[in-house]
Amino acid sequence: MSELPHDVVRWLRLAQSGSPEAMGQALESCRAYLLLVANRELDSGLQAKGGPSDIVQDTFLDAQRDFAGFKGQTVEELRAWLRQILLHNLSNFARAYRGTGKRRIDLERGPGGEGGGGGIFAGGEPATGESAVPERRVVATEQAQQIAAAIERLPADYRQVIRWRHQEGLGFPEIAARLGRSENAVRKLWFRAVEQLKQDIEAES
Repeated sequence: MSELPHDVVRWLRLAQSGSPEAMGQALESCRAYLLLVANRELDSGLQAKGGPSDIVQDTFLDAQRDFAGFKGQTVEELRAWLRQILLHNLSNFARAYRGTGKRRIDLERGPGGEGGGGGIFAGGEPATGESAVPERRVVATEQAQQIAAAIERLPADYRQVIRWRHQEGLGFPEIAARLGRSENAVRKLWFRAVEQLKQDIEAES
């Protein structure tokens, strides 16, 4: 069942009071809208490189990180804010692929895994072919090693939820079932794990 506007407004108030669960619910309520925007705006030639759902996930990660700066109080204001972040991510995504002609260099994929979604987990194997540059191979390898080391330093529950979510591609309901926790608790755990991983990686950069 779709969320009613007053539900989202309530979640926004709770999120702005510091509730990560409410933040997750408020963001999720906008997923379908953001997917529509991403499907419309993302060049069909680039969708094989990264689907709209990946860009939306990037947007949620950025929104979670920067949520303290959001002062809106309505569904419309939340959607407008998220749409702005989404369009920025789409622009960066298209520019990265058109600039290299082969791949985007970021941090979405976990080391050794296929992963899904964008943001801190992309990357993976360096490009091959005539346009591949040795320096880029070195950078990509160093990034993968840095991510692997950072994941290993996480607490066990953080490490597990990141691997299940981004390397095995499990949804929050499946992870909740494996852990014997509520879906909201798993979302909270995942948000914290991602934030700690990002902070760890940025501290070493």
